[in-house]
Amino acid sequence: MADPTLALTLRVQAAMAAAFGPQWREADPVIRPANKRQTDADFQANAAMAMAKQVGKPPREVAQAIVDQLTANADTGDAADDVIESVEIAGPGFLNLTLRTGWIAAAAQDQLADERLGIPTPSHERIVVDYSSVNAAKEMHVAHLRSAVVGDSLVRTMEALGHTVIRQNHLGDWGTAFGMLIEHLLEVGEESDEARLLESDPNTFYRAARAKFDAAEKAEPAGSAGDFDVRARKRVTLLQSGDAKTLQLWTEIMEMSKVYINRVYRELDVTLTDDDIAGESSYNAELPGICDELEAKGIATISDGALCVFLDGYIGRDDQPVPLIIRKSDGGYGYGTTDIATIKHRSLDLHADRALYVVGAPQNLHFRMAWGAADKAGWIQGTTPIHVQIGNVVGKDGKILRTRSGDLITLQSLVDAALAKANEVVDESRPDLPAEQRATIAHQVGVGAIKYADLSVAHDSGYTFDLERMLALQGNTGPYLQYATARITSILGRADAVDPSGPIVLTEPAERALALRLLDFGSVVAQVGESLEPHRLASYLFDLAQTFTTFYDQCPVLKAEDAAVRDSRLALCALTRMVLVRGLFLLGITAPEQM
Repeated sequence: MADPTLALTLRVQAAMAAAFGPQWREADPVIRPANKRQTDADFQANAAMAMAKQVGKPPREVAQAIVDQLTANADTGDAADDVIESVEIAGPGFLNLTLRTGWIAAAAQDQLADERLGIPTPSHERIVVDYSSVNAAKEMHVAHLRSAVVGDSLVRTMEALGHTVIRQNHLGDWGTAFGMLIEHLLEVGEESDEARLLESDPNTFYRAARAKFDAAEKAEPAGSAGDFDVRARKRVTLLQSGDAKTLQLWTEIMEMSKVYINRVYRELDVTLTDDDIAGESSYNAELPGICDELEAKGIATISDGALCVFLDGYIGRDDQPVPLIIRKSDGGYGYGTTDIATIKHRSLDLHADRALYVVGAPQNLHFRMAWGAADKAGWIQGTTPIHVQIGNVVGKDGKILRTRSGDLITLQSLVDAALAKANEVVDESRPDLPAEQRATIAHQVGVGAIKYADLSVAHDSGYTFDLERMLALQGNTGPYLQYATARITSILGRADAVDPSGPIVLTEPAERALALRLLDFGSVVAQVGESLEPHRLASYLFDLAQTFTTFYDQCPVLKAEDAAVRDSRLALCALTRMVLVRGLFLLGITAPEQM
């Protein structure tokens, strides 16, 4: 059993049950890393504090009873078993636990041989993850970065834990904007260079269509049948009614839009594909029935000509109930209707245990109301919908990144800037490498820098987009971790040790500290799967890299005193590299062989 926390939990639970009865066998012994400023122990168990009142004894007396059971069958008075080297009572009743070094070494040896590297397989779940969810025929901007990066890390982590993951790219691919886009496509020609902008520069195409629409609305006299705005509105009606020619044109726009979207995904190494697209259009046929059923059940009522759901507890600033509009007064449908249809599908059709929505924090109220309406209708069964709230990306001035004209900065421009800066760094530091190899490394480093800067902070917090800091080889950055893996690769290469197997023997404190930190990998990945917080994994990997640096500085590897020590330390190097590479992969970051 390679997880120290789990191994200690089982030992302490057994001691609690032996001391105070079988009802304590499943109780949480509250195992935590020890405070190194106060003790040399590895872990601390705080159960006695919580148990004292329930068993009617002082905490230290409870702690002593647990210690007595832990040491009852020990060969020596200060040794508990094959896992625990020593246990002592501290303060008001804390238990300080020190693991046997031999157990740590054996567990690390097992981890080295385990293709999962200690990643557990918790109870299987079907998990839907809704992320990226951009607007078709419009360029991705900076606000889409975090959803794509955080969402992709979560799906990689869930799959590593053995869950069935269903990616959902809820594209904005329907609605009024497509009327003007289709009319503009007809005017410029389906085979024209301007039409091809949908594949390379969708914002330019969209803005041209928007400009025509706005100009037509302001023109005098208004309402002529030939006016662009009139034709665009009519085209929306044709689209929603299923007109064959209009649907064909809509399909052409969507296919060209996918070329652009997929290019960005490939560049960022995001695992979404066309098979994961489940846009707003896929729910269009269901929306009238959803409205009818909600109205029939008395959940939705007419208010000012619109069909609305009013849920208890949702009151606005004017002390009036906040409506969730599911059918507008003109008969159209909005995001509320679509999102009710979406959670209904994910629960009743996809049978999701959890449905994650990796979407901006401002959407929280909307989601809670949509899910509340769906739940009231009986359309959420056995599914827990969760909003993974995404914070903003800001500039050095603390403001959301925008162009001089006030538009949000495009995602492509951020990626281009990171890649250009990474190319400068790699060209300067590794002029000895072939140009093609430098370009590959620069791409891996640039994308890794962007992703790690995003994932190293809590997903609901904002962070500053600062390329100088993000691309630094020192500090808590993606390039620092990529450099750490490349450094270990170099060490193993110089030792001609492709697949060192040990055996691992721990004699130095730095060796022991590294092996113990390596054993935390599986539990950290499991924590991310539960908490949905990739920054926990990023923090672990950074700490692991620092722990390795201390080990390498204090424990000679290639110049070890004898072959056995050298083999053991090479095995620790190999295991560290494997954990770093796997961990970075779960963050969506590639580890280059060279830096």
